[in-house]
Amino acid sequence: MDAPMKGKTVLVTGATNGIGLVTARELARMGAQVTIISRDGDKCALVAETIKTETANPVEYITADLSTLTGIKQAAAVFKQHHTRLHVLVNNAGGFFNKRLITPDGLERTFALNHLNYFLLTNLLLDMLKSSSPARVVNVASGIHMGARLEFDNLQGEKRYAGFRAYGQSKLCNVLFTYELARRLNGIGVTVNALHPGYVDTGFSLNNGIFFRVFAKFSARLFGRKPAEGAQTSIYLAASPEVEGVTGKYFVNCKPEKSSPLSYDEELAKKLWQVSLELAGKVV
Repeated sequence: MDAPMKGKTVLVTGATNGIGLVTARELARMGAQVTIISRDGDKCALVAETIKTETANPVEYITADLSTLTGIKQAAAVFKQHHTRLHVLVNNAGGFFNKRLITPDGLERTFALNHLNYFLLTNLLLDMLKSSSPARVVNVASGIHMGARLEFDNLQGEKRYAGFRAYGQSKLCNVLFTYELARRLNGIGVTVNALHPGYVDTGFSLNNGIFFRVFAKFSARLFGRKPAEGAQTSIYLAASPEVEGVTGKYFVNCKPEKSSPLSYDEELAKKLWQVSLELAGKVV
């Protein structure tokens, strides 16, 4: 049996449904030692067991709420307790919130889960990635970042909030973070790339009230791709030898594409990095 990822340690966040689940399953099928992270412990255990049954490859899981700083730190600490290597980190966990919600840290939840989670978890695991090089960081972004702006005076939606605006901003942050991290890691054997998975028919955004839920389900069924299709670029960036050494790129359908003009603003990326450090409590 071909096992191109045998001997590789992989961590996938948000892997109990949708493209995260498919990504974790297929990387396990390739022979990788996969750990998944989700806030629902029972669901994590069930998914891990299901993947083990389907792939004959054990999958570990960590229960943590990645919208909180405590949860992110806990997830990183638990992973380090059980592993000494990390070859691939797939930052996939995210959410859409139509109403402004505040985390226990006092942060707006879209920003906290979709961006600060990627930023902090990656930085906490960076030493492991470096010592495991060649290693890869894969950030699941979205094409919705194309129309987004980064408003530092309204980063948490304090002045005004709209779900799609907050989501787009968080996805722009993903791309800015990807490019800045790639610049900082250039030449040390850790690559960082972002991707747009397409509009995927999953349970994503179904926690926003009955009317929004009905609309989201209908549009996803009508226009969305299946999770197996949406996960292909994540899997490609995590495992394909074709992208060995490729870094600081934005991929769509397994091909590099141009991201938004704003995403290439290096000063903006540096400022976001500094702000993110401060919001994370400068623990990295």
